[in-house]
Amino acid sequence: MANITTKTLVSANKLTCIREERILFDELSFDIHAGDIVQIEGPNGAGKTSLLRILAGLSRPYAGHTFYIDEDINRCRDEYNQDLLYLGHLAGVKCELTAEENLNFNLRISGYDDFDTTAILAKVNLTGFEEALAGHLSAGQHRRTALSRLWHSNCKIWILDEPFTAIDKKGVEELEQLFIQHADNGGA
Repeated sequence: MANITTKTLVSANKLTCIREERILFDELSFDIHAGDIVQIEGPNGAGKTSLLRILAGLSRPYAGHTFYIDEDINRCRDEYNQDLLYLGHLAGVKCELTAEENLNFNLRISGYDDFDTTAILAKVNLTGFEEALAGHLSAGQHRRTALSRLWHSNCKIWILDEPFTAIDKKGVEELEQLFIQHADNGGA
């Protein structure tokens, strides 16, 4: 749902994606504005992840372009990457690091240096698991370790591939509230 009164953050212009000689989507165009929350739905194999990877600049479309504030993302890659938090199927959690070390590493490489990992991990219900190796955590705890970055992100754009996978009902509700807060603050 487009918000007419806010600026366009991300635009897809006539995107076409072909995988294994199969057209997943053709000439797909849309705008995502500050304050928008967009959910992409469809059956397995429909191209949801392919679309998200194209929007994040991790894959190239067969045809078409992705824009960040009216500029092709290939021409403003550094600025776009600074304003983008992408979490895919592989959440970027290192099994040999603890939950706290994973969060600390991810926030530091994102340029943050003032944060309280214990407080952030508490927000994702990982109190008591801060020192547990991520490889020993349940699937839900592993996913929450990855999602904990959202609670300290200044990125305008969050692209999340199946963020509710392995998350319990309470965790889903907390994430939904965080998404609303992010959108209310001008993110998408």
